[in-house]
Amino acid sequence: MNEAIEKIKRGANEIISLAGLEKKLASGKKLRVKLGVDPTAPDLHLGHTVIINKLKTFQDLGHQVVFVICDFYAKNGDPGGR
Repeated sequence: MNEAIEKIKRGANEIISLAGLEKKLASGKKLRVKLGVDPTAPDLHLGHTVIINKLKTFQDLGHQVVFVICDFYAKNGDPGGR
């Protein structure tokens, strides 16, 4: 488990609840890690690769990764008025 924590921490600026993550990993259950993306965003840049690479780390550790493209925004736009 320590190796998994080190891989997840590598390249991360902050883990909001490290104790919670350690507890979930110690349980032995595989995690479901999700990333939601707004398809109406004006650009996709290299900064997005940071989180995508972190998702790959979770996937390599045997967890399930879910990449969500929110079709609500594609149809209706951002409700925040941006």
